Amino acid sequence: MKIHVKIAWELLASIRADLQRRHAFAHERVGFLKAGACMAEGALLLFAIAYQPVADDDYERDPLVGARIGGSAMRKGLQFAYQSRSALLHVHAHGGRGRPEFSGIDLRSGAEFVPGFFHAIPRMPHGMIVLSNDSATAKVWLDESDHGTYASSFTAVGAPLVKFGER
Repeated sequence: MKIHVKIAWELLASIRADLQRRHAFAHERVGFLKAGACMAEGALLLFAIAYQPVADDDYERDPLVGARIGGSAMRKGLQFAYQSRSALLHVHAHGGRGRPEFSGIDLRSGAEFVPGFFHAIPRMPHGMIVLSNDSATAKVWLDESDHGTYASSFTAVGAPLVKFGER
């Protein structure tokens, strides 16, 4: 199944700005994006609605990863999407240019926490996004037993319209 992620250019710019802020000890920032979902022409379309950064106090010290967030951050993320019964996407950035890839740690931890999103918000797709300075990659789960599928495209809409490649 093809999956397309669409986000307003202004929202994407504000997410990138938030993820570039320094933290007292974490080496990277994390946030949550809630999105609507619909089927269109045989593809799943996720359209971003709003972003919520993880609060400074919800990061945990862990020298093995760039950022670790605790259960409180996950609960706040789920509450953020629960009220509107939206898809929930965990977002972070790797910087650089070109299509970013998830690290091994990203993929292992995502395979652990994304299926848990379905316990609070069933019947909606959930996943994770990694941003670079000029592109993005998304991986989406359709249910808690899924292993995730990479989005076919990630499009920033508005002025200017930018489409980040096809898979």
